Amino acid sequence: MPIRNRFAELHPEITAWRRDLHEHPELQYDLPRTAGIVADKLRAFGCNSVVEGIGQTGVVALIHGKTNTSGKTIAFRADMDALPIFEATGAVHASKTPGKMHACGHDGHTAMLLGAAQYLAETRNFDGTVAVVFQPAEEGGAGAEAMVQDGLIDKFGISEIYGLHNSPLLPLGTFAIRPGAFYAAVDSFHINVRGKGGHAARPNNTVDTTLAASAIVMALQSVVSRNTDPQQPLVVSVTSFRTETEAFNVIPEHVTLRGTVRSFDMDVRANTLERIKALATLTAQSYGAEAEFGFDEEPYPVMANHEQETDHCISAAKEVAGDCIANAPMTTGGEDFAYMLQACPGAYIQLGIGPGPGLHHPEYDFNDEVIPTGCSYWVTLAEQRLPA
Repeated sequence: MPIRNRFAELHPEITAWRRDLHEHPELQYDLPRTAGIVADKLRAFGCNSVVEGIGQTGVVALIHGKTNTSGKTIAFRADMDALPIFEATGAVHASKTPGKMHACGHDGHTAMLLGAAQYLAETRNFDGTVAVVFQPAEEGGAGAEAMVQDGLIDKFGISEIYGLHNSPLLPLGTFAIRPGAFYAAVDSFHINVRGKGGHAARPNNTVDTTLAASAIVMALQSVVSRNTDPQQPLVVSVTSFRTETEAFNVIPEHVTLRGTVRSFDMDVRANTLERIKALATLTAQSYGAEAEFGFDEEPYPVMANHEQETDHCISAAKEVAGDCIANAPMTTGGEDFAYMLQACPGAYIQLGIGPGPGLHHPEYDFNDEVIPTGCSYWVTLAEQRLPA
């Protein structure tokens, strides 16, 4: 019985929860409706305790098994926040808030863990305690770190913690994982270029910041190709080029560049950031301008799975899906679950939702067909790790 029959029965109800969350997206830590719905449902399920406000707006519930001779608590985490994107799915359940949408499937993650929590509270066919963790601010706010700093691991006595993320790159219902480094460290940076503005008809009387900034963008492409071991994964992307004016006949005084560095090795990361700063500064000087390098947000560290806990995930995934990709390729995406894995043994797995628009795309939508698989995975992992 790889997919629990109970989740076939609950599938329409859990889908309705997911679509309701999709219609009402909230960002980062500002999750009054989402966190409130999660807490209310967990109480209605009969969880032994429900604690709100962990890491500002996180929610944690404890579910005790029929027995507790193990004295052990394992945790499952789902993220709740959406993204600042205008939705273009055209779905009946599309976002009702312009400029906000669930473009990464956190609505699906939350719904699947709620479904698993309901089942575990009904059956309690395990020895010990399951903590279900609903996290704010995965998208750039380091909500996982905030929950850890707020005592998540120690307050609830968690000995293992597990996460899951959907993937449009994998066939529907397929699991993929790898031990060790899985998701990249992510640094987001800015470069402020200053020059002398003026009339576009007389560039000789200016210090052209757009020219200097364009040269910096091109120069940064050499960091990967000429300053880094070609066998070391690294991505440097400039993703924003902004001037202080949109006028066609004005050379701006300031230009701001923004971008990200994605790496898996601390030495590579340090060298890359040094090279970006040096190239930006010296390239700007060569055009008579000045450049200042800095960071926009706290960087997410490399997310590395613990080996033994990875094996536990593989075992549960195989029972549910019949197989599991056990040595998945590393991904240059970032994931703040890294902070939880630094604080506690655990592992993070991917669940395929089938082909479609990619994560963070305005036409992306979570595939509700995978809900029974995701719920069954959580329940199976609980019962395997805490055998009754």
